[in-house]
Amino acid sequence: MTASGPGRRRLPGTARLLALGQEFAKFGTVGALGILVNFGVFNLCRGITRLPVVRCSVVATVVAIAFNYLGLRYFTYRDRDKGRRSREVVLFAAFSALGLVIENGVLYIATYGFGWGSPFQSNVFKFLGIGTATLFRFWAYRAWVFRALPGGGPRHGRPHDAPAGTPDDPAAYHPETTAPPP
Repeated sequence: MTASGPGRRRLPGTARLLALGQEFAKFGTVGALGILVNFGVFNLCRGITRLPVVRCSVVATVVAIAFNYLGLRYFTYRDRDKGRRSREVVLFAAFSALGLVIENGVLYIATYGFGWGSPFQSNVFKFLGIGTATLFRFWAYRAWVFRALPGGGPRHGRPHDAPAGTPDDPAAYHPETTAPPP
């Protein structure tokens, strides 16, 4: 069995990897746009206010978090369980707050611990902080906030539009015991 070509069956592990790759690409698209928002607000705040660098970074991170929530909810994870929105928002806020601490902790240490506070250095360490926090956020959001619906969905390797019991549904399709659908 191979993963390529129409009419060919995919191995369950391949389907899961494909679904995870698609999810990561959508997460990355929202994240890349969020980074642009984050850096735009950060540098605008630094340029027009007298706020310290880490405070500008916190303001920018909060704006980017709001932007990212909308992108993740309505683009990346639009097919995930929407039944308990208050739970989702609380968990998103909690994990985002932890990500904010990670992201701005890197900038804080660089700025106040090592004295690296030039605009270029601030942007470099903000970028490193964002990268570190992004790894944490991807895990937290997919595992705890935007959970897959029970019995299906991309988290279980089946695209949201694939019918149950097909080769795209590894939980229900076993090529050794089940004939492929027509």
